[in-house]
Formats: sequence, structure tokens, C-alpha cells
Amino acid sequence: MTTQQIPVVVLAGFLGAGKTTLLNHLLRSARGTRIGVMVNDFGDIGIDAMSVAGQVGSTVSLGNGCLCCAVDAGELDEYLEVLTRPESRLDVIVIEASGLAEPQELVRMVLASENERIVYGGLVQVVDAAEFSTTRQRHPETDRQLPIADLVVVNKADRVPGDELRAVHETVAGLAGKAVVVEATHGRIDPELLFDRVVPEGEIEGQMSIEDILYGEEGEDARHSHPHTAYETVSLTAATPLHPRRLMAFLDARPEGLYRIKGFVDFGAADPDNRYTVHAVGRFLRFYPERWPEGEERLTQLVLIGSGVDAAGLRKELAQCEQNGPQDAPDEHSMWGVLRYVQQTEEEPEAP
Repeated sequence: MTTQQIPVVVLAGFLGAGKTTLLNHLLRSARGTRIGVMVNDFGDIGIDAMSVAGQVGSTVSLGNGCLCCAVDAGELDEYLEVLTRPESRLDVIVIEASGLAEPQELVRMVLASENERIVYGGLVQVVDAAEFSTTRQRHPETDRQLPIADLVVVNKADRVPGDELRAVHETVAGLAGKAVVVEATHGRIDPELLFDRVVPEGEIEGQMSIEDILYGEEGEDARHSHPHTAYETVSLTAATPLHPRRLMAFLDARPEGLYRIKGFVDFGAADPDNRYTVHAVGRFLRFYPERWPEGEERLTQLVLIGSGVDAAGLRKELAQCEQNGPQDAPDEHSMWGVLRYVQQTEEEPEAP
């Protein structure tokens, strides 16, 4: 069976955009999810072990099962090796880039890593809604960095009037191309946009966690900005195998706003021995073939997460990927498009 890989999320944005605020929110919302954090400097990370701040190469426990280490960019692979050791039992790794870092370089380093225990989890770019025009003037590279993001968070949405916020959102969306754009206050986005949250053993999904009780909602406006309103989740279960060519046509042209795709695909006679785990974030796509578990019903089970997506339209498009009887059987070359996104261990990962 395929070893579960740890998603590595790159968190970027210029100084003051709210990266650390967003990161602290993710840590407070971790519940049973063990997060590994890599930062250039500890800065304002909300931890008790602040005595280690600035000690590049230090690794500390955040007290909730999460780990944090301060690294130079050149040490990235070395610390990915440390954080992905089985004994760390991490579920996700977040790399907070310096405010002046080139996010494209960090993404390239993650994609080029030879660590087989990780998978690219997307580039999240944070922008300051209140200072967006000024930021573009000071940092013209903004227009170059937004298009490579997978998710753009327009932060500090509470600090600008509605008309101005809409104008900022439209400008960001125009620059970001196919990246998903969501608005946030105090960096509050639902962690499930970025990674699957783990429900601790003994805790019922949906009940209040100890973090919910300790931290509650942050600020008076939090009651009016529930993060679940920012995105939609579409689930699909199909007992009929999918046609590899039609599924790849759907994935290659996946609609704007569709940020994550995860689950298992049954290609039927095209590969009767294996089911394919699919992992897509932004423009990144990867398939992982693995033997069907003995006695398990052969189903395609997919979850699609996005912002402003047409749920009914997505279900219709995916239904059209189902095979329509013997006359629609895939030919011997039909899996080539899928196999293009199956990572070969001796090759560098690729992003579409």
C-alpha cells in the first residue's frame, strides 16, 4: 500500500500582510492535527518557548503536538527530513516564508525535494486588503507572484469599506488567474482549505475541542465571519468506473475556484488491479496507484473543495466521466494521461 505523504504548504506574503496571524490561527485550530512549522524566524509565533527565538536550527514543541523550527532556505531539505521522521507523526508541514522571500523558489525547492514522505500542498499568498495598492507600488513583483499562488487570502477584510474590498478582490482575482481568492479577517480561514484535520481519538467530530474552549472566537467580529462561508465542499461516490481520458480532460480544465481534489478513483478494466489515490491542489496534480484492499467495494470516492464553484455543474461533469457500458471500454492507451502524473521515484516531481 502507498505510504501516506505529508503535504507541505508554503505560506507567503509581504511584511505586515498577516502571514503569522494566519499561521497562529491554524495552530490554534489544529485540534488533533499535528502541524510542523518551518519559519525564517520565530517572530510572533504564539509559543511559550520564546527563549529559542532567533536560534536558527532550533526545533521546539508548541505544546499541542505541533513542532516549530527556524531555518534558512538552504536548510529546507535538511529540516524536511527531520520533520518527516515517523516518530514526529506530523500530518502537515507549513513553511512560512520571509516577507521578502521569493515564494517561487521555495515552491521549486519543495517540488525538487527527494524526500518521498512529502507532497506539495500548495502556495498560499496573503495580501493586506487595506494596503494592497501601496504594496503593489512598493513591490511591483506582487503582480508576478500572485499568478503562481494556488490560494490567495485577502486578509484584513474588516479594515476596508465594502466597495473598496470588492475592488481589491477583483484586482487580486484578475492578477491571480486560476488561483482561488478568499477574504479573511485576522487570518481566519478554515484549516480544511489547506489540509485534512484529524479528530483526536475519543473526540466526536463536530464537538467543541479544548482549543475551542480555550481560545473561543478571536474578536467581536468573529461571530460574523464564519470561515465555512468562504468555500464549498462537493463529495462524489460512483460505483461505475471512470474513463481515464474523460477524467483527465476534466482535471486538465478544472474550473476556476476549484482548489483541492482528493480521494480514490476506480478506472475499472483500464487497471483492474489498482485504485488510484488522487491529490490535486491548485495546478498541482498527482496520482498514486495502490492495490485494491481485499474484499473492499470498488468505488470512486472524491471530495472537491473550492470557492464560488458550481456544485451541481461539477457533479454533472464528473458523472459524464463514468464509463457507459462495454462499448465505452478504455483502450490500451487510455491510461497514459493518468500515468503522466504518477510520480516516479527516480524522477523529480512535476507540476502541471
